[in-house]
Amino acid sequence: MDAAADLTPLLSAVAGGDRIALRAIYERQSTRLFGVANAILRDRDAAADALQDAFLRIAHRAHQFDASRGAPEAWLAAIVRYAALDMARARGREIPSDDPALGDQPVEPEALERVSADAEGRRLRNCLATLEERNRRGIVLAFVHGLSHAQIAAKMELPLGTVKAWIRRGLLRLRECLT
Repeated sequence: MDAAADLTPLLSAVAGGDRIALRAIYERQSTRLFGVANAILRDRDAAADALQDAFLRIAHRAHQFDASRGAPEAWLAAIVRYAALDMARARGREIPSDDPALGDQPVEPEALERVSADAEGRRLRNCLATLEERNRRGIVLAFVHGLSHAQIAAKMELPLGTVKAWIRRGLLRLRECLT
């Protein structure tokens, strides 16, 4: 049984209040989801807090999951991503300066490599490789590093509308490639 088919009934059970199903989801997905939070926050303790908050959100919002709209793994990752971004905003995190003297820890350039460990990840990586550099960079900055569109625009020294358009076009091309 594939992971998506396995997680969908578990999410349905969680929607009905089943804590054992929530535990099963945690056991199967926590390592991957912790990686999502850690990539955004760059702080293991904060990532653990964000993961805990995300699982509370999952317990309360499992009834909102709709398998016809996407994979359960993507839905779970989105909840973790939003929890980590909320935590980053609450902490007043700024864009890392890349200056090690200031204490910023640069994200490993191959952060995406860890995502590509399974077949789905390899497929995603192959599709990302087909995108133009500007589209790929915007998507990676947004979805792997957790930067907002405004932060990406500042980092790339481009107008906000341009960055939004590039990311949107890139996501549309990714969707075509992945389907």
